[in-house]
Amino acid sequence: MKWIAQPLASERTAEHLSEVLGVSPVISQLLAQRGIDSYDQAKAFFRPTWEQLHDPFLMQDMTVAVDRIVTAIERQEKVMVFGDYDVDGTSAVALVYSYLKDEIEHLTPYIPDRYKEGYGISIAGIDTAKAEGVSLIITLDCGIKAINQVTYAKNLGIDFVICDHHLPGDQLPEATAVLDPKRSDCAYPFKELCGCGIGFKLIQALQQQKQLPEEALFPYLDLVATAIAADIVPIIGENRILTFLGIEQLNRQPRNGFQFFLKALKKPVRVTDLVFVIAPRINAAGRMDHGLNAVQLLIAKDPEEALPIARSIEFYNSERRATDERIKQEALQQILLNEQQETFSTVVFHSSWHKGVIGIVASRLIETYYRPTVVLTESEGILSGSVRSVRGFDVHKALEACKRHMIQFGGHKYAAGLTLKPEQLEGFVETFEAYVKEYILPEQRLPSLTYDLVLSFDVLTHKLLRILNQMGPFGPKNMRPVFVTHHCKDTGNTRLVGKKEEHLKLEITDQSGVKIQGIAFGMGEHLISIKNQIPFSILYTLEENEYNGIVSLQLKVKDLKFE
Repeated sequence: MKWIAQPLASERTAEHLSEVLGVSPVISQLLAQRGIDSYDQAKAFFRPTWEQLHDPFLMQDMTVAVDRIVTAIERQEKVMVFGDYDVDGTSAVALVYSYLKDEIEHLTPYIPDRYKEGYGISIAGIDTAKAEGVSLIITLDCGIKAINQVTYAKNLGIDFVICDHHLPGDQLPEATAVLDPKRSDCAYPFKELCGCGIGFKLIQALQQQKQLPEEALFPYLDLVATAIAADIVPIIGENRILTFLGIEQLNRQPRNGFQFFLKALKKPVRVTDLVFVIAPRINAAGRMDHGLNAVQLLIAKDPEEALPIARSIEFYNSERRATDERIKQEALQQILLNEQQETFSTVVFHSSWHKGVIGIVASRLIETYYRPTVVLTESEGILSGSVRSVRGFDVHKALEACKRHMIQFGGHKYAAGLTLKPEQLEGFVETFEAYVKEYILPEQRLPSLTYDLVLSFDVLTHKLLRILNQMGPFGPKNMRPVFVTHHCKDTGNTRLVGKKEEHLKLEITDQSGVKIQGIAFGMGEHLISIKNQIPFSILYTLEENEYNGIVSLQLKVKDLKFE
């Protein structure tokens, strides 16, 4: 595992922040590394507020979108709220549907079937809208490239308001309004909103247009925070504010649909709980059954309504976990049997694998074989696959080089999807491997971890940790600070823990002489070397551990290396 140091900010900036904020050099350096160089920026960073959100009407087409929805309300038109089947899409549909349901009598939430309709706006969905007499479709987390579908709907007399956050193509759909900050002609100051975030800006604009108090929108923030965390968008700028406020809402009064999943938590909700507790369960509905179940859960009015849906989704999530573990083991066996261990890429295929989990399996395979990975399955004579990449390598470009061996593909640098005919598989495997072999850099073939600062144990205090925690919510572009300490040695009390004694419970010291405890999951094989007093370096995050009512500092070790 390669360790990569984040570039240090200038000493002058860090010293200035220490002086004006009254914080330690560690905190000032961490802030400066995150682009903060003034008292006002630091104040806004540590104290996110509603007032820091941008005016929604700065977004291109927002006025047109609001006017069209207001017209639909006044005329009591039939409206469909259409979203993708992942967490971002289902959360966004739940948000906009909940906001409009008391004003529009005929309001239909719609999530396409992952297997029958696929991703994005579907002709089947438009036909359903036409059959129900719908004259306006509001799309969320999809639609920016649905040129033909929107034209088809327009010919049927159906208007579109598109809310999307993906990159547009050369042409925009012929919709009434297209809300997407990534439009080249959109001057909205923040470009990294997720689909649910754009849906939130839409209801914020509607609330302003109606001159109603914006405090009434607070209950929707838990949906936005969950979507931001699940969609792995940068938690900076407006995303950080919305996540901060959304987590406050979750801790104060979570919606009925979330309470079932959060009840086991003994501490306040954090972003990691959204990523690892809520998001997989919401996603499981679309992966194993139908995404509309997730919407029904998120809009449930009372606990009695939410409970049976939550239980069914919990079942689907358990089924999903068992399915992706089984497929992962089958894929690993296939790699061994096909002697793919020495290749530069991984491509595995089985016709019976569950389409809903192959993306998860691709990510899991990278944990064992660190290289660009494609996992394929078959449905109705067509192969479909999910692609995942390693740090720095653009799989979208790799797929572009393979396009003659595919029906279609789409995605971005690190994740994509594709379809191909069975007879194209051999050519695809050869071309994909050849491209990766030619263009992947040596350093991209090694997993790596980044860290912020090198510290000694004598600067690790409860006060430091309290301020570090205030730098959250953490996520892409604002990760929890990671530190390295060199010349560590066992005090004599390091031991193995866990049912299989696979983890290390460390008690160590460094050259400062300070003793501290740590937990190193899955690193039990290092015990003998540590007990032999071989010095080592550790890469870790700082946290608190409570045991028998006593709170102490603890290192959560991500990696260790002997010196």
